[in-house]
Amino acid sequence: MLMQWIETWNSVYANHAAVRTTIEFAHIAGLVVGGGCAITADLATLTAAREGSIARLTELQLLKRTHRVVIIGLVAVFASGLLLLAADVDTYLHSRVFWVKMLLVAVLLANGALLVRGEKHVVHGDARSWTRLHHTAVASLTLWLVTTLVGAMLPNLG
Repeated sequence: MLMQWIETWNSVYANHAAVRTTIEFAHIAGLVVGGGCAITADLATLTAAREGSIARLTELQLLKRTHRVVIIGLVAVFASGLLLLAADVDTYLHSRVFWVKMLLVAVLLANGALLVRGEKHVVHGDARSWTRLHHTAVASLTLWLVTTLVGAMLPNLG
């Protein structure tokens, strides 16, 4: 039944430019919204980690509001990504670049969990937490950019 759905979806995707455009837009928009918000928060975290307590308090409030937007963006990326995968399963399943991207996405998600955990430690007053949060934000920035690069490589290098 899954294979039948994939074949049907592949046909719909291949034969309807509006469908392709909508799915690709959802993927890019999710990346722009979720990733852009995360990158902005990461940069603010780097600044706050170097600043005093007022900047840090402001950053903690920003982080709380950021998580929801990042998650909404990631949901759009995952949903559209599954549809993109289903449109060309044979190509993606045999692509090393695709699997590198999936590994990077998994590491990005794990790093996001570390960011949330680090935020909780900061709220509870752990003195070293801002240093760890700073390092996690640097990793987040790097992972968002490298994952995006590998995603851009995917249609060109397969």
